[in-house]
This record gives sequence, C-alpha cells and structure tokens, in this order.
Amino acid sequence: MHCRRFLPQPLSRRELLMRGANGFGAVALASLLCDPAFGADSDSVRNPLAPKKPTGDAKAKNVIFLFMDGGPSQVDTFDPKPRLDREHGDKIKMKVPPTQFDDVGTVLKSPWKFRNYGQSGIPVSDLFPHVGSCADDLAVVRSMTADFSEHTNANYFFHSGVGVQGRPSMGAWVTYGLGSECQNLPGFVVLNSGMIPPGGLDCFSNGFLPASYQGSLFAGGDTPVADIRRAEASDRLQENKLALLRRLDRRVVERIGKVDALESAIGNYELAARMQTAVPELANIAGESKATLELYGIGDPATDIYGRQCLIARRLIERGVRFIELLPQSLGFDRWDQHANLLEGHAKNSLAVDKPIAGLLKDLKSRGLLDQTLVLWAGEFGRTPMAQGGNGRDHNPFGFSIWLAGGGIQGGTIYGGTDEYGYYAVENKLQIHDLHATMLHLLGIDHTKLTFRFGGRDIRLTDVYGEVIEEILA
Repeated sequence: MHCRRFLPQPLSRRELLMRGANGFGAVALASLLCDPAFGADSDSVRNPLAPKKPTGDAKAKNVIFLFMDGGPSQVDTFDPKPRLDREHGDKIKMKVPPTQFDDVGTVLKSPWKFRNYGQSGIPVSDLFPHVGSCADDLAVVRSMTADFSEHTNANYFFHSGVGVQGRPSMGAWVTYGLGSECQNLPGFVVLNSGMIPPGGLDCFSNGFLPASYQGSLFAGGDTPVADIRRAEASDRLQENKLALLRRLDRRVVERIGKVDALESAIGNYELAARMQTAVPELANIAGESKATLELYGIGDPATDIYGRQCLIARRLIERGVRFIELLPQSLGFDRWDQHANLLEGHAKNSLAVDKPIAGLLKDLKSRGLLDQTLVLWAGEFGRTPMAQGGNGRDHNPFGFSIWLAGGGIQGGTIYGGTDEYGYYAVENKLQIHDLHATMLHLLGIDHTKLTFRFGGRDIRLTDVYGEVIEEILA
C-alpha cells in the first residue's frame, strides 16, 4: 500500500495557469510577429523573397545587367587610342604578357571612328551611335581589371567574385539581401536572347545561398517560361490541386522539419502557380505604343530579338523584379569573342544591341524609372590592342571598359584610364570587387555586412576586398 504523499500530485487549474502564464504570452507574441499587421516583414517568415528594407541610403531599387558575353574591345568602343592609328602595323613597343592564344601580332588600329557625345563630350565609337546619344547619363569606367583571361573562369569571377563555379551570383546576393517587390515573378530573372555564356547556368547560381535566390531563365517569344500555361480545365480544379499539394507539403515539413531544398521547392511551386497569370501578361507587348516598339528597334530584323528583351526588362522593372540580366543573341558566330574578323563580328554585335539599349535607357528615363534602376553594361574582360591572326584581338583582363547609368550614378562621367595602347589600367585601377561593392552601396547595402555563414566562416560577395567607387556617384 502506497502512501499518497509519495505519489505525483495533479496540478489544479489555478496552479497550471500560474506556472504557464509567461508561456502563453510568448505564444501570443510569436503569433503576432508572424502577422504583417503587427510587424512581420511582408510574410518574410515563410517567404524568402519578401521585400526587405535596405540598411543604408538606397539610390537604386533594381538592377539591369546588360552582359556582353565574350569581351568587347575597349579600344573599339569607349576608350579611343590615337597611338594605335600612328603605329598601325608596327610591332608593339611595350612588353606584353602571354595572351590566351599566345598569338601576338602587330598593332591594330580601330576600324571605327570616335565621336564626342552630349554636353559631357564622352567619346564613343561609331559602333554605338544610339548609346552615344545617352552619353550624359553614362559613367564610363575605363580601368576595370579581371583576374582571369579565360571565358569560363572570367564569367564566374565577374558574376560571383570568385573564378570557380559554386558561388552565388551577384543577382542571388542582391535578392538575398533585399528580396523582391514582385511576388508573382522571380526576384532574379535572366533573359536569354539565344546564347548561354561559357560556365553555363552556374553563372546565375544561388551557390550556397538558399535555392530561392537562384536566377530564373526566361526565353524570348510569347512563352518565356516552359510549361507555364495552365493544364487544368478550370480555376477551381487547379486551386483544389494546389490546396492538396500545400497540405501534403505542410505534413512533410511537420514530420522532417525545415530543409532548404524542400522549403525552396514549396516556394517555387507556389510562385509557379502565380506566374501562370503573371508571365503571359508580362510577355504580351500588344499594348505598347508603336513609338515605344520603334524606340527599341522591335520589328527590325537586326534589333528585334534584343529589343524585345530590353522591353521585357523594362516591364519587369515596372513589376518590381529586383535583378535582371540580359544575355546576347546568337548571330552565327562566337558572341563578342572576335579572335578573327573583328570588323564583321563587332559590327554585327553592336548593331543588334545598340538601338535597343539606348531605347531602354530613354524609356526608363521618360517613365521616371531610371533614377531607381541601376543599369550596368559590361563584358567579362576586354581585348588586346595588337592583332591576333591579322584581323582579330585576343583576350585582355588587364584594363577594359564598362559603363553604368541610372540609380545614383553621376552621368557624363569618365573614370580611370589605360595606357597609350589601351592595354593596362594605369589610372584608378579597379577590381570586379569594387564594382560589386559599388552596386550594393547604391542599393543601400554595406557590402561588408551582407554575409552568409558557410564552411565555417561568414562569406560575402566581395570576399575580403572591394571599395565603393565614390567618384562615379551622384
């Protein structure tokens, strides 16, 4: 027989309430904090792409990256070098390092003339007369350098700050830091005009960041995303299927806990459902005016493909998509990578993009969107001032030109410089890390504080490098 005083005593209701009072408050607080009406950041608890407030003074809200895959020649576009005209056909009078293909020919002058544009008088070659008309909106950087002279590694380096695959692209970092103001489309969109760059889709990878931040590839035409059209016969049938999928996903999460791949897959399914309405509406440009279509060169066979992508980029900006990258189209040869036949290759490439890019800049500006949109034009490196094969140029990572426009950029600016041949950056030499730091700064992010814990340390886009280019800021 047991003595009652040694048996566990049940709690009275009063005792239970006394002991659990603080716990009830915490449960209530947790519930409130998950509600946007009481402080949750736009459902950020479950939505990794929910918009986040920048930590600094943001000048730009969105980014459009016009990637000139292959490496345009700086001395034929935005960095004129009279010495090339004087010494054309001569042996170059400076020591040069081994080039990518180690085929060092004689000095090769630019086949194109340069003209001064705008009140700023920025010299632009005849390859880009339409972009030249926007010179007062451009900050031309002539002293960019890269760490690699081979396309694949250089592409990884330009996109992620590291010359190997597996690291997050700058588009992934931006959406990780700021989310997206558009919840019906991906936060990071890559518009494919026909050519995926060397390095493949890893150029737009989320790397070790959650999978929701990877770039989403959109093709051209009326159906930019495959299999996006609804297959169900009615809205109700589709909603019933989605509701079932949500219940099943929720039970899996309850059973095994939160796993990035699973959480991202759930988020992607939900986003895909919303995209079934958003993507066809995005791609339908029938409502655009005739003047707008002509501004972008749409309807002209030479500019139609890239013009449509530039117009879609503007429409994505209007919908709040955070980061958009445009890829060049296939023209029957190796993009901007002219190791031979420089004249034809660069001429066709520039013809395809010049008018559409200028149209994009002018259209953004007329709609009041350029001030909040940072536009970047760049290839992964430049090209040599001497010939390869007699009429081409080899790779040159030692000094090349890029330009920026829009949100927070001081237009009509030239920064940095190369030597008299246009080979090496000798004035205000910059690294890709400096460009990344500047882009994040304009978006209101301190590049030293945007980090992600991986492999035992806090990693950032700029690694341990990078300085903001203050001289090109408005």
